[in-house]
Amino acid sequence: MSVEKPTRRYRLQKRADAMTATRQRITEAAMELHGTLGPARTTMTAVAERAGVQRQTVYRHFADEHELLAACSAHFATLYPWPDAAQWRTVADPAERLRIGLDELYAWYEITEAMWTNVLRDESLVSAVGPALEPLHTYLDDTARVLAAGWGTRGRRRAMLVAAVRHAVDFQTWRSLARDGTVDRAGVVELTSAMVSRAAGT
Repeated sequence: MSVEKPTRRYRLQKRADAMTATRQRITEAAMELHGTLGPARTTMTAVAERAGVQRQTVYRHFADEHELLAACSAHFATLYPWPDAAQWRTVADPAERLRIGLDELYAWYEITEAMWTNVLRDESLVSAVGPALEPLHTYLDDTARVLAAGWGTRGRRRAMLVAAVRHAVDFQTWRSLARDGTVDRAGVVELTSAMVSRAAGT
């Protein structure tokens, strides 16, 4: 009894699955290198070696560094989603909302520190990094707006408050205190919350 040959649809689906798996492997390899070496030190050759494919295979899936970085950013965001700032809106007291928001954000920074340290360091060195960081900057701007709401400030005081909150949510602010200053998360929250409260005039 002869074995029926796979249909054309089956063969095409199998090929598509293999290509998807290869693309995923390349994306994960690049993301790992970005987190350990940084984008500036990550070459297409190194990505290919880490993924176990030929260099031309990388270019078959990603035309350039911009496409590869975009894929890495999307994959990283899926693995490490940032805190949902919309949930903080339900906290009426702005000081309490600030403490909750900063604590959750700093906990996320603790998990993702290596990646952001390398990527932000290389932003001025690799042109593809800037566009890949836009979602993060947008998220932090939105987060700052949520945490700056409800303080009852106006004019110059309001401007100071907004600037203080944006500074408080910035990765480099957290890192300078938590790593370089060896302050634990609760301590960093206390310090940055005090800065914001001072800016709000409370």
